[in-house]
Amino acid sequence: MTLLTVAGWIVGGWLLIVGLLFFGQRSLLYHPDPIPPDAAALAAAGFQPLPVRTDDGLDLIAWHRPAAEGRATAILFHGNAGNLGDRLFLGAPLTARGFGLVLAPYRGYGGAPGKPTEQGLVEDGRATLAALESRAVARGNIVLWGESLGGGVATRLAAEAAAEGRPLRAAILQAPFTSVFARAGELYPFVPARWLVLDRFDNLSRIDAVGAPLLIVHGEADTVVPAAHGRRLLEAAREPKAGVFIRGADHNNLDTFGLVERIVAFLDGL
Repeated sequence: MTLLTVAGWIVGGWLLIVGLLFFGQRSLLYHPDPIPPDAAALAAAGFQPLPVRTDDGLDLIAWHRPAAEGRATAILFHGNAGNLGDRLFLGAPLTARGFGLVLAPYRGYGGAPGKPTEQGLVEDGRATLAALESRAVARGNIVLWGESLGGGVATRLAAEAAAEGRPLRAAILQAPFTSVFARAGELYPFVPARWLVLDRFDNLSRIDAVGAPLLIVHGEADTVVPAAHGRRLLEAAREPKAGVFIRGADHNNLDTFGLVERIVAFLDGL
């Protein structure tokens, strides 16, 4: 076997791997639970269905627990796995303190129609924000809370709200990444991820435009999205901003390290 033949096999193998990653990238990024959330459990926790109609014609259902008098309402955009019902535990300590909460739906998750893409999830987020406003909740009393992948939706919507001259009360990013392509480049350094990633969620390019008080909470021991991503976003953001980097906390256990207590302290300080 000649050196040229060996090189050909290496190049061919690399192209095969790149092709598999490219065409399978959305199945790597999104892990939806197709089973609808437990409506009985949500209703028992004080949530009500909130119909959401997207601009591209999808009918989704968010779940809304109204705020007590004088409290803000957070829209929680969850991460890339499960469905909105899985985050009931995450938001329950917030509602127990009188804050309102909307568990935002995504297309393709929890039995909802459609397939998830970056543009699709942003469309879903815009429609959820509009649905909450239709319940007479003012922009100035709305907080966008993005968990991991959901941070991409929250960052985009907060930047859009500021550009419209209708900024929100605050934005909270929980274990966020700077961008999907940056994280993909770390995981697959042999692939030109910047040029191949379709759903980019480029938070770093938008974070300076958020235009609302920003809180970033990240675990120092995060094995899914390293805390360096959160630090870089915090550095690039404009004031007012705050960062909480928790020693020993991983990606999915921030709730056991006082996540909601830190969110409440931040919101109460606005």
